[in-house]
Amino acid sequence: MDVTEKIDLVTRDPTEEVVTREELVNLFNTNPHPKHYIGLEISGFLHLGSLILTGFKINDFVKAGVKCIVFLADWHTYINNKLGGDWEKIQIVSKYYADAFKLFCPGAEILEGSQLYESRKGYWMDLVKFAKNMSLDRTMRSLTIMGRSAEKDKIDLGQLFYPPMQAVDIHTMDLDIVHAGMDQRKIHMLVREIFPKMKWKVPVAVHHHILAGLGEPEPADSEFVSSKMSKSKSASGIFIHDSDEEINSKFKKAWCPEGVVERNPLLEIARYIVFHEFSEVTVERSAKFGGSVTYISYQELAKDFAQKKLHPSDLKTTAAKYVIDIIKPIREKVVLTKDLLEAVMRTV
Repeated sequence: MDVTEKIDLVTRDPTEEVVTREELVNLFNTNPHPKHYIGLEISGFLHLGSLILTGFKINDFVKAGVKCIVFLADWHTYINNKLGGDWEKIQIVSKYYADAFKLFCPGAEILEGSQLYESRKGYWMDLVKFAKNMSLDRTMRSLTIMGRSAEKDKIDLGQLFYPPMQAVDIHTMDLDIVHAGMDQRKIHMLVREIFPKMKWKVPVAVHHHILAGLGEPEPADSEFVSSKMSKSKSASGIFIHDSDEEINSKFKKAWCPEGVVERNPLLEIARYIVFHEFSEVTVERSAKFGGSVTYISYQELAKDFAQKKLHPSDLKTTAAKYVIDIIKPIREKVVLTKDLLEAVMRTV
């Protein structure tokens, strides 16, 4: 595979931004197998955004010859009070995440934060060195990467360790490419600012789209992705353990006004999930309603929807059908134990 093909894989949907494309091209020209990671908090059941969309992008990297790491950030989960800050629960759910990503992204390495820190004695010294390059004010502004704000949340001292730890993780793993959703952009920009001062390798940053939840979108917020699919909003998310009936029911109730394209969660799922896996999508309709139609691109489908040639109910039924086809093999193989169910449901 040549460099152009690799760039196409890395930059295709759901990628929204590469910082910078020129650096990425140069990286592939000098290193055919660069090292990548994406870090994930362990905070509840996996859904279309956290496993499927994220996994699609990881698999794109793998196809491009990149050495990928799925970093299960158990310490960060604890610091951010997810799963009630209960370490035992975090470890139970961490195994569930590991099993799911091993299945969906078999070409990626799974690494837990606690494993990394135990194996690198110099980590804490590097953390202090990095932290001395961050002002308290900058640290407070960085808290949005963990879904928090100094103005809105009661912040404890431990949570201030979160941003510098995330940055030092990147250095410790000696990464060439850092990958995350757009909500993590701020920490990567901090890394690109401070690492040169410390003479540490500066990675390329790749940010993918944040999948919207199924409810009506909230007003756009520059700091928080308030309408994203969330583990804490079960009705607005499609989880990998949902039954076919639950998926169909959630899609039927989804916000999808006729002719409205902007911030439409059903169209987002069609673009970033369905068309990522299927080269063509067939909407099955009776002759009374125009007959079945096959789309070979998201753009064609979105155009018909905008012109009200495709009804929301037909879009919902079609999206549900293809999403079930994608999720079903995962659901059947990722075992959710009774302990895991109880651990998660008590705290999500």
